Amino acid sequence: MCGIAGLALRPGQSPDSRVLDGLTRALAHRGPDGQGHHVLGNVALAHTRLAIIDLAGGDQPLFAGPAALVANGEVYNNPELRAAHSFSCVTGSDCEPPLHLWRQDGIGFADGLRGMWAIAIHDRSARRLVLSRDPFGIKPLYLAEVAGGLAFASEPQALVAAGLVAPRVRAAARDELLQLQFTTGRDTIFEGIRRVLPGETLAISDGAVVERRQRSALPEGGPEEIGEDEAITRFGQAFTEAVEFHQRADVPYGMFLSGGVDSAAVLSAMSHLNERPVLAFTAGFDVGGKDEREQAAAAAAAAGARHVRVEVSEAEVWRHLPEIVAAMDDPAADYAIVPTWFLARRAREEVKVVLSGEGGDEILAGYGRHRSAMRPWWLGGKAMRAHGTFDRLDVLREEPRLWRDGLEASEAAAAQPGRTRLMAAQATDMADWLPNDLLLKLDRCLMAHGIEGRVPFLDPGVTAASWRLPDGLKVRRDTGKWLLRQWLSREFPACQPFARKKGFTVPMGRWIAGAAERLAPLVAAQPGVEEIVRRDRVLPLFRAAAGKREGFAAWHLLFYALWHSRHVERRPAGGDVFEVLSRG
Repeated sequence: MCGIAGLALRPGQSPDSRVLDGLTRALAHRGPDGQGHHVLGNVALAHTRLAIIDLAGGDQPLFAGPAALVANGEVYNNPELRAAHSFSCVTGSDCEPPLHLWRQDGIGFADGLRGMWAIAIHDRSARRLVLSRDPFGIKPLYLAEVAGGLAFASEPQALVAAGLVAPRVRAAARDELLQLQFTTGRDTIFEGIRRVLPGETLAISDGAVVERRQRSALPEGGPEEIGEDEAITRFGQAFTEAVEFHQRADVPYGMFLSGGVDSAAVLSAMSHLNERPVLAFTAGFDVGGKDEREQAAAAAAAAGARHVRVEVSEAEVWRHLPEIVAAMDDPAADYAIVPTWFLARRAREEVKVVLSGEGGDEILAGYGRHRSAMRPWWLGGKAMRAHGTFDRLDVLREEPRLWRDGLEASEAAAAQPGRTRLMAAQATDMADWLPNDLLLKLDRCLMAHGIEGRVPFLDPGVTAASWRLPDGLKVRRDTGKWLLRQWLSREFPACQPFARKKGFTVPMGRWIAGAAERLAPLVAAQPGVEEIVRRDRVLPLFRAAAGKREGFAAWHLLFYALWHSRHVERRPAGGDVFEVLSRG
């Protein structure tokens, strides 16, 4: 995992070295182990390296003939690609095969890759700059029209910091963020900065996009006919292989362990694949929040893992929240950024790679909203995220009216012929919620500490083994992830896969309510918040934040106040919450 950036300008334009240096500095946290540049004609590439594979010889850019590459991510089937092709590789880097595949296959070079990636290749003979992002959207990549052509980067903040784009907020995306906690689609919250979509490969020539190619993460077709025993065996083989591939690294690795079945599955596979005890990190709170530390400890003990518990206190959250939010330049107001950031900070003391369970709920139908979406409306079914966080709270000056437009577009695209209601609900979540909340959270919180996060559920083999399962093997008797639980009951019964889930809740609402008298006036006075709220309603909302709905709304306002301060007003994030919000 690294940081990449660059420029693709129109003929006659030359990249400014100061801009390239600005992009590199802004992405230094993503690659603390080195940096490199490639400048040729009207194209420039920049790379900051987090060394994971071929520590001594894997510096980038990588070169082959007339082509140069910079990449962020991991190509897990690197050994298999080398064995299957007659490449003349000069490094051990997992990112070198894609460069040779480009020279062999052109814009379809990424079709055979297995991993997570954001790749940029400049081919001077073809006069092309090619950008590619993995099908699940695990690794981020952003594109912006700038003076003279196009610019790209791993994070929007790098484009802003380099002076290429002004940090202006799109009101539609702001409304999505407040109502949903994440934003949807190609456009980001910043005017002029767009996402390269998951699975997309772009060809750029003379400063303009000239070709697009899309690779789906999901197999085509509806449910297949398969028995439960066969499905369990097939899934187990695919998932174990995926974990094995995701462990490929030349540096120490561990995992994040909650008390849920997704991370229990990762722990089970890792414990069988490793001779040494698995190193597992679990977060919890000193008071006031539901967590699953007891279940995680029991699972770790049963697997013989070394278990590290990270306890997060209210005082620590107030102290570090500005820098946590500062890491979320593409904003996702997800409570889980808090424990994830603290877990990454602790894990960095011992490892450079962690495996995590993101994606299990989406691939195997684990959310209650999936089960609700299976039912027709006359049996209690309802659309996912039918109501926004601020609905009927009378806090915002104007009620957001179009905040569901992006979701509705994803829902329409997900409802393909042959898919069941359940499959369509899963596909909707995978289009936006997964890449623009869960995976974004994991990427930014880990990259803030120079840690690489890997997600073995989001693997082509696992998807092929589970996506087209009959609904009854995903959900049964109102229990989600049925197949995964059945597999765990055979492979790792100590994790109690059918036990009632206690859930993991960050006690932010309770903490906000306790600090309401001091915190609410500061939040309400922030320029980004003041223009959208009724100021007299903020304090009552914060006082009531121990309630679920009020707590989410208060948290979203606090998050947005800190985010706007850092990423729009460009104020420093140093200091605790109260210091940062008092600077004004």
